[in-house]
Amino acid sequence: MPRKYSHIQEHEKEILELRSQGMTLREIGEKLGFTHKEMRGFVSRYNRKQRKLAAGIPPKPKGRPRKGEVREPSIAEYKYEIERLKMENELLRDFLRSTGRK
Repeated sequence: MPRKYSHIQEHEKEILELRSQGMTLREIGEKLGFTHKEMRGFVSRYNRKQRKLAAGIPPKPKGRPRKGEVREPSIAEYKYEIERLKMENELLRDFLRSTGRK
């Protein structure tokens, strides 16, 4: 079911400018044709996104990955996997020694 009015993301710059001028979310929503609840949601999403960017957390892609698309693991992931497997092997060897099997 398509929406009858434009998407709130398209008005991001205008909303931020009006907020800096001191307008309330309710006033901005009435001016642009959005409800107060939609404005509140937009501002909270925007603030969360800004906090994550400031903390150095990159934004995650939305939705499901494309079919057949393979992501290449990074070197850090390979190193982590190798260390994990080495520790697992060591634990299994210790267990077998303690049970007297080898």
